[in-house]
Amino acid sequence: MVSALAFCATAVATLFAQATLVRYTRNRRPHELAWTIALAMFALAAVALALGTTTGWDNGTFRVFYLFGAILNVPWLALGTVYLLAGATVGRRVQWGLVLITGLAAGVVLTAVMEPVAGSLAIPVGKEVFGVFPRVLAAVGSGVGAVVIIGGAVWSAVRFVRRRNEPGMARLAAANGLIALGTIVLSSGGLAQGIVGHDEAFAISLALGISVIYAGFLISVSTARAPATTSPTTSPAAPAT
Repeated sequence: MVSALAFCATAVATLFAQATLVRYTRNRRPHELAWTIALAMFALAAVALALGTTTGWDNGTFRVFYLFGAILNVPWLALGTVYLLAGATVGRRVQWGLVLITGLAAGVVLTAVMEPVAGSLAIPVGKEVFGVFPRVLAAVGSGVGAVVIIGGAVWSAVRFVRRRNEPGMARLAAANGLIALGTIVLSSGGLAQGIVGHDEAFAISLALGISVIYAGFLISVSTARAPATTSPTTSPAAPAT
């Protein structure tokens, strides 16, 4: 079940990344590039999860899973929100900071001493494998990123609710609500797996969370295409503004 859900999450994330990449190549909006990078990372982490739970984990597979899944993908997704809510100038500054953090995280995770995980089909828990620094990077990266995404999505949803009498605003409010909900589901997966130790709960949260966010993206895109509600700043996978 865990492997099947991981493959489903990989498929959804790949489709999602392809959709945001198409939009970026057409519009050249930096937030769409940030989301494409984040979703590609998510897909790589999901592939590592699928391989680890199917053929058995090894240290290299878990490093890839931990780097892209636990540390980097949420901050890059949050970068898109920063671009939308704070503008291009602030977004570029945050982006360069995130590039440096990405390099630091890659160096730390790829060289960190870790307990061997070879042969196990169960999802390893970070606190049982890595020392303090990689786990701090995961906690800060995923925590701060989730706060930015959820806060931005809720703020945008409230704005749209206030304008609900305008055509398409109710659908955009629903889209942003789904984005916030999906991010909460994704964030809860690691917590549930670490506390109760159920791999199935983690895999369900992974597949369900990315699917809910993708549903919000599809609703926002379909609404933005309608002539009455077209807005150049309405965007997928994070709060539309």
